[in-house]
Amino acid sequence: MNIYKINDIAELIEGNSYVGRGIVIGKTADAKKACAAYFIMGRSSNSRNRVFVERDGDLFTEPFDPSKVEDPSLIIYAAVRRVGNKLVVTNGDQTDTICDGIKAGKTFSESLKSREFEPDAPNLTPRISGVLDFKNNDFSYEMSILKSADEKGSACNRYTFDFSPLPGLGHFIHTYVCDGTPIPTFQGEPERVFILDDIDIFAEKLWSALDEDNKISLYVRYTDLSTGKEESRLLNKNK
Repeated sequence: MNIYKINDIAELIEGNSYVGRGIVIGKTADAKKACAAYFIMGRSSNSRNRVFVERDGDLFTEPFDPSKVEDPSLIIYAAVRRVGNKLVVTNGDQTDTICDGIKAGKTFSESLKSREFEPDAPNLTPRISGVLDFKNNDFSYEMSILKSADEKGSACNRYTFDFSPLPGLGHFIHTYVCDGTPIPTFQGEPERVFILDDIDIFAEKLWSALDEDNKISLYVRYTDLSTGKEESRLLNKNK
């Protein structure tokens, strides 16, 4: 087993009907840009009734058809926000918790101490989060997952991963291993994946690999490390 293998992200996803929500962070192979990507999937009509909307550099989930919203509590939130020189991306409203914590002088992990997995028994969906910290024409990044300690939701286990970016290397964390009843939670460290130089090719590779029935939306942002210029791609199944 090669623990340093860098995987093709499509090969990790294809044929898996439900990896849930996922975050990818890393550096392009040419070492010129930082990549942050987020996607959502859904099985219920309530989950599938969503789109991504970008406003003033922030990313939000919104209802595709507001008249069909059943429960907005866990499906409508800001997924990507910038705070100072940091970019925060998460799978829930802990985006705002992290941003507020950073503004108050807390670290990424300290900001998440007040949060835990989602209250959606029996799945007890983990909260996954990431932050990119830009400085000196480069960046570092951290990723987090908050998981239930057991099937009853008795306690929350918190894992934080701190990465130094390398050219072509990214890390991929997602909420579930695969579909199931209940749905099995992501296990282990974030997976090592290759980050392509071209945002369009990377976005299309990721979007095409996601299960056609369950994928909902994808957002990819590349940030030029020398100029700070950002470019993004947004794909919604609901149009």
